[in-house]
Amino acid sequence: MTDRHSGLDRFYSVIPAGGVGSRLWPLSRADAPKFLHDLTGSGHTLLRDTWDRLAPLSGPNRIMVVTGRAHRAAVESQLPELKDPNVVLESEPKDSTAAIGLAAAILLNREPDVIIGSFAADHVIGDQPRFRRAVIEAVAAADAGYISLIGITPTEPAVGFGYIHYGDAMTIDGAPHAMMVDRFVEKPDLATAESYLADGRYLWNASMFISRADVLLAQLGEAEPELLAGLTRLAEAWDTPRRGAVVDQVWPGLKKIAIDYTVAEPAAVAGRTVVIPGDFAWDDVGDFASIAKLHSGGRKSDLAILGEGARVLADSSTGVVISQGKRLISLIGVTDIVVVDTDDALLVTTTHNAQRVKAVVDALKLSGRNDVL
Repeated sequence: MTDRHSGLDRFYSVIPAGGVGSRLWPLSRADAPKFLHDLTGSGHTLLRDTWDRLAPLSGPNRIMVVTGRAHRAAVESQLPELKDPNVVLESEPKDSTAAIGLAAAILLNREPDVIIGSFAADHVIGDQPRFRRAVIEAVAAADAGYISLIGITPTEPAVGFGYIHYGDAMTIDGAPHAMMVDRFVEKPDLATAESYLADGRYLWNASMFISRADVLLAQLGEAEPELLAGLTRLAEAWDTPRRGAVVDQVWPGLKKIAIDYTVAEPAAVAGRTVVIPGDFAWDDVGDFASIAKLHSGGRKSDLAILGEGARVLADSSTGVVISQGKRLISLIGVTDIVVVDTDDALLVTTTHNAQRVKAVVDALKLSGRNDVL
């Protein structure tokens, strides 16, 4: 697994642990985002599962976590092996370019030839051997100078994911399945998603980026030179006593933008982005419909029940119930139901309307009801 020619000996895993997961409200909150929850029934949080997936690849001493200051204690409680120099704290969220770019810049200062891989803290992945094989190929492609991604072979015409359209096969040592990325497309409507599935050359964009740190930052600098300058300043001060002062000066002014727009898409236009198809189960657990699906195994007749001590009586009902309290919840003759019961908020909807939960969060923000956010 640690073939020196593949670049894996220089590989560093980066876990951006941010985002509230507003489509999972009221379970996921600002002080308890979805990566700090067990949504699979594994007995571990999504963050812990992500760590356990990556440790065999990079080693536990080569995993960096980028998270908010407010989440430091919870993250370190979940990951006692996490070394202090590998905790990067954001004073406020600035989206994925700042998070991943800062990690890349810090690690580049420490190791000039480092290869980094960014893997979200809140995704669910099955078939670990296939995942590892895909990462090893992506690292080899990154070592060859490409910005590489892992795209998921679609199993259905999903409308909740972005897609990657790939073109010609590449010839890269150690990456026999690498394909040139032709373009990225945003979340489609159902008819378009069905056409993508029929086409056979589209993959779900799982937001897994693997690149040499110097290549990633050079690409970022072409698109956003001021943002790169800010991240470079931060990285130069990071391992010095000046860190706090420089963070206070620089971080608030950083542009808030996703790495798709600053690195992945411009690199694809320039012919610098490749994708490795990932033939393993994957879900970003983006809404309660995803949770219901994870626990039903695709069976429409199941009711998923989550929550330690959840008290549920159900008759001829399907969907998902998540309970954080001791209240008895009784369901009779309801299908595709979503019930989320917390101490201060109750959500009732359907799996069909699960994507609309974000609108509730937006409405609560507008009304100033931050006490339940």
